[in-house]
Amino acid sequence: MRIGVKLPHTGTAVPAASVAERARELERAGFDSLWVSDHVVQPEVIESRYPFAADGRATWPTDTPYVEALVALAAAAAVTERVRLGTAALVLPQRNPVLLAKQVASVDALSGGRVALGVGAGWMREEFAALGMPFDGRGARMEEWITLLRECWTGRPAGRSTPHYDLPPGTIVLPTPAHAVPLYVGGHSPAALRRAARLGDGWLAQQAVPELDPDRLASEIATIRTTAAGAGRDPSSLYVALRLVASTGRSAEVARRIADLGRAGVDEIIVDVDPVDGDARADHDLLRDAAGAR
Repeated sequence: MRIGVKLPHTGTAVPAASVAERARELERAGFDSLWVSDHVVQPEVIESRYPFAADGRATWPTDTPYVEALVALAAAAAVTERVRLGTAALVLPQRNPVLLAKQVASVDALSGGRVALGVGAGWMREEFAALGMPFDGRGARMEEWITLLRECWTGRPAGRSTPHYDLPPGTIVLPTPAHAVPLYVGGHSPAALRRAARLGDGWLAQQAVPELDPDRLASEIATIRTTAAGAGRDPSSLYVALRLVASTGRSAEVARRIADLGRAGVDEIIVDVDPVDGDARADHDLLRDAAGAR
């Protein structure tokens, strides 16, 4: 099992200018991958339902600073050599897909082929409105734009005119990525699981450590693999990454559950480490030992 970690690029505890330094530290600590989260803007008060809480309420301060996801990955790419660099998850249908394809390809080329793109349909209606993008229909737009991203990554996408995007014939999008960028589809709704099975190179799951439920994950993974097989895809080729939120200071608890997560079908976990008072190497070593012992 791979052990990934969230790159501290949000909040006020860590200065934005230290993102690159933190990336170096986490690579030296031994982590396999660094991941960033995504909010471009937030409202003063969130009215939208947050899908990852039982009561549907987002409780973090909405004035939390976020260094933009791909900018943070570019900073990390410039100072690291080995770690994979991923988004967990980037809200695809609120971004221009051709510009996004260019940005991802550029970071991948700069990093020597280390980018993995986790995408989600999004849940915050207020953010879509502030970016001038429709909230309704975002699922269909996301499915179309997954295909468009891959076409753009060839460097010479076919021209297309669809309900969601017009791309003129003869458009050239360079540079191309240094490798085939894996695209992981996030979300736990039935529609998200179907997209992961039909369109993704894998699934990006999310659970909070205090409510960790490997049995639910196993059921969802089985659904994805069955759906993939029904679509004529090889279900064993799909990668499963699990973002573990509320994991700061809980490495021992996560370590005790790694065997359960592995049996459920998880290929990689993504944890948080305390960026101020924590010991990243100790957290990594504890998790690595547990993964090796399962």
